[in-house]
Amino acid sequence: MGDGSGWVTEDEMIEVDRVMVDDLGIELIQMMENAGRALAELAVALHAPASVVVCAGSGGNGGGGMVAARHLANRGVAVSVALTRTDLVGVAAHQLSILDRMGVAIVDDPIEPELWIDAGIGYSLRGAPRGRSAVLIERMNSSDAPVLSLDLPSGIDATTGAVPGLAVDAAATLTLAAPKTGMRGSPHVGQLFVADISVPPGVFDTLGHPAPTFGPREA
Repeated sequence: MGDGSGWVTEDEMIEVDRVMVDDLGIELIQMMENAGRALAELAVALHAPASVVVCAGSGGNGGGGMVAARHLANRGVAVSVALTRTDLVGVAAHQLSILDRMGVAIVDDPIEPELWIDAGIGYSLRGAPRGRSAVLIERMNSSDAPVLSLDLPSGIDATTGAVPGLAVDAAATLTLAAPKTGMRGSPHVGQLFVADISVPPGVFDTLGHPAPTFGPREA
């Protein structure tokens, strides 16, 4: 059960996702659309960037980042996507196919943008980031441009805040549905915002948490 603070662990967030899909029939792709639209809107509100590179993973977090890329492209932003892997399946592959049809660039070696979007690992971190994920984290951290992370900065354990290897140093983080316990007090999070992805308040009641408040939060 939760501690009543509104901060959730990885296991609790997995249960929230399960209830949304299995019990309520709210599909992952619907939550992903809400997440990506909110991310694009926050990127514009905070930075009004002319150019954005979205670093996207192969799971739901990456799918949300690709939705954001679509919405940013629709607003006239010069957006490109750098993938942590190319063998995507399911909803992430679906989002990639949309970007391909729109002509959004998928790049191996991104050019320095005005804003990076970190939509890499999310709450599914298992050990230190490796391979392409590690390369993109290093690229973002070495840049002069700010980073906006989706859900939590890539490389941070969602429950404990442990950093087993590289982690993104975000200027801001848009976490989804509720803030994750591992982000509390983390120097990697930056300014923290909470996005509404349409989770009914009663879902949080079952975890012993109050329904979250949306918008900026203290990390």
